Amino acid sequence: MADRTSPVDDDEALAFHKDPVPGKLGMMATKPMATQRDLSLAYSPGVAAPVKAIAADPDKVYDYTSKGNMVAVVSNGTAILGLGDLGPAASKPVMEGKAVLFKRFADIDAVDIEIEENDPAAFVECVARFGNSFGGINLEDIKGPDCFIIEQLLRERLDIPVFHDDQHGTAIISAAGIINACEITGRDIADLKVVVNGAGAAGIAVLELLKAMGVRAENAILCDSKGTIWQGREEGMNQWKAAHAAPTDARSLAEALEGADCFLGLSIAGAVDEAMVRSMASQPIIFAMANPEPEIRPEAVRKIRNDAIIATGRSDYPNQVNNVLGFPYIFRGALDVRARTISEDMKIAAANALAALAREDVPDEVSAAYHGQRPVFGKDYIIPSPFDPRLISWVPPQVAKAAVDSGVARKPISDMGGYKAALARRLDPTAALLQRIQGAVAGKGRRIVFAEGEEPAVIRAAYAFQNQELGEAVLVGREEQTKANMRLVGVPEDSLRIVNARLSKRNRHYTDYLYARLQREGYLKRDVQRLVNNDRNVFSACMVKLGDADGMVTGVTRNYDAALQDVLSVLAPAQDRRVIGMSIALTRNRTLFIADTNVTEFPEAEQLADIACEAALTVRQLGFDPRVAFLSYSTFGNPAGQRSEKIQMAVKLLDARGVDFQYEGEMAADVALDPGHRVLYPFSRLTKPANVLIMPAIHSASIATKLLRAGGGATVLGPMLLGTEKPVQIARLGATVSEIVTLAAIAAYDFSPEGEAERTAAQ
Repeated sequence: MADRTSPVDDDEALAFHKDPVPGKLGMMATKPMATQRDLSLAYSPGVAAPVKAIAADPDKVYDYTSKGNMVAVVSNGTAILGLGDLGPAASKPVMEGKAVLFKRFADIDAVDIEIEENDPAAFVECVARFGNSFGGINLEDIKGPDCFIIEQLLRERLDIPVFHDDQHGTAIISAAGIINACEITGRDIADLKVVVNGAGAAGIAVLELLKAMGVRAENAILCDSKGTIWQGREEGMNQWKAAHAAPTDARSLAEALEGADCFLGLSIAGAVDEAMVRSMASQPIIFAMANPEPEIRPEAVRKIRNDAIIATGRSDYPNQVNNVLGFPYIFRGALDVRARTISEDMKIAAANALAALAREDVPDEVSAAYHGQRPVFGKDYIIPSPFDPRLISWVPPQVAKAAVDSGVARKPISDMGGYKAALARRLDPTAALLQRIQGAVAGKGRRIVFAEGEEPAVIRAAYAFQNQELGEAVLVGREEQTKANMRLVGVPEDSLRIVNARLSKRNRHYTDYLYARLQREGYLKRDVQRLVNNDRNVFSACMVKLGDADGMVTGVTRNYDAALQDVLSVLAPAQDRRVIGMSIALTRNRTLFIADTNVTEFPEAEQLADIACEAALTVRQLGFDPRVAFLSYSTFGNPAGQRSEKIQMAVKLLDARGVDFQYEGEMAADVALDPGHRVLYPFSRLTKPANVLIMPAIHSASIATKLLRAGGGATVLGPMLLGTEKPVQIARLGATVSEIVTLAAIAAYDFSPEGEAERTAAQ
C-alpha cells in the first residue's frame, strides 16, 4: 500500500509549534464573562455557593467544577517517544500533543504537567498531592520499570483512573487486532501460541491483557534481549518479567517462534529475520510494532509468506497499532461513569469494541484518510482507522458498561441509548438533528428510490440506509451493471431491490400519467415513453407519484438544476406550498436554517413571504421554534434601496396573512443573530436571535452557506428540497455516502402535509 503520510521536516515542525503562538494548547472559559454580574457569579461572592456545597458533599465537585471532564497528562521525560531520557522540559511538546488528542477525539479537556523528579517514590508523592483535582491521570513517557511502580502506587493512593498509555494503550489496540486476526484465520484465542519480544512496559502489558482475554500461560512466551524468559532463569530478571516466565525449552527468539501462531514485537528494528517467519505456523499473525523501524518490514514478510497478517506501529502500512484509538475513548467512558480506576474488564471491553468496529462498513471519512482507498475488513484492515467518526459513540459506552459491571463506577448510566446519542453530539453538531430525523423514520418501512442506482457511492448509501433500518432501499439501474458494482463495493447482490426502468411492468402506467401531464407542453407520447425508459430521475419520480415508492434521492451524477427540472416535470408543488431549497448550518452553539438556496434566483416580495412560510413550517416540523429574519444589506430602512423595499413588502404580506411564527426584517445578518439587538431596536418582533434566515437571492444564500462551511467551521446539511407534493431530495454533484444517507432519511421523514399529519397522529 502506498505511503498515506506526508513527509515532515524539522523546520516545518518547529514553525508549526511556534507560530502563530507558541505551543498547541490554550484555555477557553465555558461561562460568559461579559458583565459585572457574570464576574460576581463566577468568582466572589457567587463562587461561595458551590464551595459550601462541595465541602458538605465532596462528590459535588463533579457537578460544579470541570473535574469530571479534565485529565492530567503527566511525565518526567525519562522515555520520550523513541528518543530516550531528555528531561521534563523536552517532554512538554509531546504532552501538549497528547492533550490536544484528548480534545480532538473525545472532547476531554487535558492539561500537561511535567515533573522534575526521577525517583519513583518522590514522583508518586508529587502526583498524589494534586491528582484528585482531576478526573483522571494519564501517565506518559516514563521509563521502565519505574512506570510499573509509579502506576501501581498511584492507583492505590488515588480514587480516580490512573492509566499508563505506553503500556495499556498499546495492549488494547494490539488485542483488538489479535481478536480480528483470530477471526480471519479461524483460531480460538484460548489456543493461540503467542511470542512477545520486548519485556518493557508495553510488551508486558500486551501479554497481561492477552492472558486476561484467554491466552493460556503455557502458550505465551516473553522474550528480551537475552532470549526467552523461562522458568528458572535468573539473569536480567525482575518481578514483572518473573511473573511471565514460561515452562519452555526454547532459549532464543528464533526457537520460540518455531510453530508459533502470533508474534508481537515491541523491541528493536531487525529483531526478526526471514527464517524466523518461515518457521511460524500457517497464517501467522505478525505485529512488528517497533518504531520508527519495525522488527521486520511487511514487504520482507510478504516475500516469503503470502498467508501472513501483518501490523506495525507505522501509518504508511496497513493495520497501524495507533494508541489514539484507545486512550481518548477509554477515558471518555471512565469519566462519564466517574470510575475510580480502569479495570481489566474495561480494557477488554475497549479491545472488543475496536475489533467489532473494524468489521463494519467504513464511512467516507475513513476512505478520505486513505486517499480514496476504501478499506474492507480482512488481512489489511483488522484495526479501525483513527479517523472513523463512530469511535466516540462506539467505544466509550462499552468501557462505561464494563466499569459499572466491574463495580468501579460511581455514576451508572441508566439510558445507554441516550448516552450513545450524547457522545455522537459531542464532536458532531449534526448528530442531534440527524438522530431526531432517523428516530422518526426508523422501523417505518419507507420505500426510498435511489435513482442513480448503478453508482458505487449510491449503492453503499442505499445499503447503509437499509441496514440502519431507516427504510427499504430501491435501486434504479440495469441489473447486470448494478450487481457488478455491488460486488465491487462489497454489498451482497441479493440485499437490495433493483428496478430496471426500461423493463419495468409499471412503465405503461407511468407513461400514461406523464403524457396526460405534459401533452399540452409540446410532448408527444413517444417522447414521454422515451423519458420514462431512459431518464432515471423521471422514472423514479413516477414511482413516487404513483405510490410505488414513498420518496426519492438523486443528484449524485447530474447538476442540481438538471435533476430539479426532471423531478418537476413529474411532480407538482404541494397544495398551497412553494418549492424551495433550504440548507441547515450547524455549529456547537447554534443551528441556522437558510432559504431559498436553490430554486428561485431573485424572489419578489410575495415569493419571499412564501419562502419564509415554507421554511418556518419545516423548521417547526423538525422540532425548532422558528424565528425568521429577512436578511439584507440594510437594517430597518438604513440605508434605503430598491432591494430592501421588496423585503419590507414581504414583511407586510406576512402581517396580512397572520402567520403563527416570529418574523422581522429587513435586517443585516449580525443584527439578526445578535441576542442584544433589541437594545438598539426595541420594536423588533424577534424575542431571541433569529434561526431562520431568508436570503434576498440565491447568490447570497450560496455565498453565506459556503462561508459558514469554509470560514466559520459550520457543518452544512442540504440543501433540502421542500414543497413538492411527494418527498424528493437532490444531493450535490459527487455527494459522499453519508450525505446521500442523510438525504434519504430526510426523504423518508416526509415534510409533506401527509407526512406531518402522520407524525401528529402518532403523537
